[in-house]
Amino acid sequence: MEQETHTLEDLKDAIGGTTETEVAPAEPKIDKFGRAYATGKRKNAIARVWIKPGSGKISINGRDLERYFARPVLRMILNQPLVTAERQNQYDIVATVVGGGLSGQAGAIRHGISRALTYFEPTLRGVLKKDGFLTRDSRVVERKKYGRAKARRSFQFSKR
Repeated sequence: MEQETHTLEDLKDAIGGTTETEVAPAEPKIDKFGRAYATGKRKNAIARVWIKPGSGKISINGRDLERYFARPVLRMILNQPLVTAERQNQYDIVATVVGGGLSGQAGAIRHGISRALTYFEPTLRGVLKKDGFLTRDSRVVERKKYGRAKARRSFQFSKR
């Protein structure tokens, strides 16, 4: 005859497990060269990012950060995930980025750095997710429609 279960403790004893959900700690995703790889996207830009422990050197498309992004605002955008995670000058970053303009490329690299950091150190996921660095900004430019000057703007009206 089967044993009746009336409480959670009885059920736990019957199945031989625990009632709490056990979550295993996430494993780092590191390749054989000691790097973590991630893809970041923003507008029409796509960035491939590799991070590895180092002195903090950032290389984009074979050029250093100051040469590729001359505007300080774009460099600040790139460093936001590292500042939030308190990991400045601890990782060497190599990125290749294609498509879009400089602003979209900076956003794509920031997204890629954030994802690569979570692959290298899974404990940083909560910190980066809270500030929105792991979310892909899905806003893209609306296409131009026929009979319009731009996506929504009409041609100037003239009564003549």
